[in-house]
Amino acid sequence: MTGRTDDYRGSFPRSSREAKAWHARAAAVTALEPRLPIVDAHHHLFGSLADTVHYPLEDLTRDLACGHRVLATVYVEAYESGWRTSGPEALRPVGEIDAIVALTRTPLPTPQGSCEVAAGIVGYADLTLGDEVADVLQAQKVAGEGRLRGVRHRAATDDGTVGRFIKDRPRPHLLLEPGFRRGFAHLERCGLSFDAWLYHTQLHELVDLADAFPNTIIVVDHVGAPMGVAEWRPKRLEVLAQWERDLRALAARPNVCVKIGGMGMVVFGFGFEHSDRAPTAVELARSWQPLIDVCIDAFGTHRCMFESNFPPDQQSCSYVELWNAFKLATRTLTDWERCDLFYRTACRTYRLPELERLGDALAAG
Repeated sequence: MTGRTDDYRGSFPRSSREAKAWHARAAAVTALEPRLPIVDAHHHLFGSLADTVHYPLEDLTRDLACGHRVLATVYVEAYESGWRTSGPEALRPVGEIDAIVALTRTPLPTPQGSCEVAAGIVGYADLTLGDEVADVLQAQKVAGEGRLRGVRHRAATDDGTVGRFIKDRPRPHLLLEPGFRRGFAHLERCGLSFDAWLYHTQLHELVDLADAFPNTIIVVDHVGAPMGVAEWRPKRLEVLAQWERDLRALAARPNVCVKIGGMGMVVFGFGFEHSDRAPTAVELARSWQPLIDVCIDAFGTHRCMFESNFPPDQQSCSYVELWNAFKLATRTLTDWERCDLFYRTACRTYRLPELERLGDALAAG
């Protein structure tokens, strides 16, 4: 850990242009094990090159050309990208799905083969609408043209420094509200999963939600986000103890799985963003290994999947080094276990059976 207790400035302390310049100073890197199939279980697309913070399809295209064999990706809602600017407010997020489907109808060619960008889509819907969210979910399924797999209603909130940087900060205890749960009940009826973006202080509430809806798949984003910045930094051991206890409680619920990633976000407190140069995969793997090991031990590889979480993780590392780090961190596992982590669990969770068969065929070859 580096930095002071008061140095947190939000998820994007660097502009996208500054982050790219920072990465450009690093030595050229080769993708490790380039034949290993990958399904990137979590990324965003938003903005244009004119925006201070952005990650349009051109940026993803450049990252996918880094040498890793990314067969497909799962797109996850963020930053109100593509939302409609008129019409009923509840239906405005449908515009994001319209835009992503239109943008990604054709597989993207890469040096390692074609990539199905947004093969699965996780959209946003305001679950506090209660029963009224049913119409929103139906509209999103139509817009998704068969690709909508889940919903994310961000719950991540904090009463301290971190919370001050959250735009439209969610109410505390959102997951426990009766109105939210009435809306949540419609996910099972629509055959959709739930991506949970929250901090370690809220994991116990997710346990309660998982118990209340045992037939709905719940995906814990970004390993449950143990905070390590600002006033949380001096409490690191206490934070990790609480995080592991609650994460293992979640793992006892068979309807819950976890995305391993997001650890490049500044809020984790690893401090890579303060360095003059971007970290190597070895440095990333060394820092992330304890969190990775807890997730795999708690959930098993069949309920863990790797994610890039780009562009937020771009503040700490490049796309090529992120996947290199995941490969280094799992070299002691069996081939079968690694296939779970790199593509199988994502395919099963987001119901992408054809991609799972393709990954198995390529892995066997």
